[in-house]
Amino acid sequence: MADNPLIHADIPKSRFACDLHRCKGACCTMPGHRGAPLLDDEIEEIERAYPIVRKYLSFRHKDTIDERGLIQGRPGDYTTQVVDRKACVFVVFENEIATCAFEKAFLKSEIQWRKPISCHLFPIRVSKEPPYSLRFESIGECQPALERGGRENIPLWKFLETALTRAYGQAWFAEFAEYCLSHE
Repeated sequence: MADNPLIHADIPKSRFACDLHRCKGACCTMPGHRGAPLLDDEIEEIERAYPIVRKYLSFRHKDTIDERGLIQGRPGDYTTQVVDRKACVFVVFENEIATCAFEKAFLKSEIQWRKPISCHLFPIRVSKEPPYSLRFESIGECQPALERGGRENIPLWKFLETALTRAYGQAWFAEFAEYCLSHE
């Protein structure tokens, strides 16, 4: 992760708070031939956690992993594997809501790694090329989150405090929060 990424102007101004009961975890099931972007050092975490999270996956998702592997791509451009050009292979459906097998195991203290940082940061995306920047990726499926964030006045940056701190550290987040507060 870049140490001092540029911050797009819409991040301090945006209001956002996931509303899983309305969106059903759509960000984990976006149509396409590639899944969540991965950092190279996350591959080892996925391989280490997979034997533990496998029990949470459907037979279809396990079959896809057995046939095509956990990830796809090459160094600097890895992503999670997908099922039927849609759901990430690590999606767990509970009450018709897509959630993450890694996060489920993490919250049960079965593993120490939460999930890919790109998933944790979503809807903020980090550019791959310099100058590195953070941008808000607005997608229609997140409309319920925009509505909830607006209704409850939850800034996007505050909603993602845990993820941003995980990615950049406490000191960076404190400075980032000051920046956002002065640019709302």
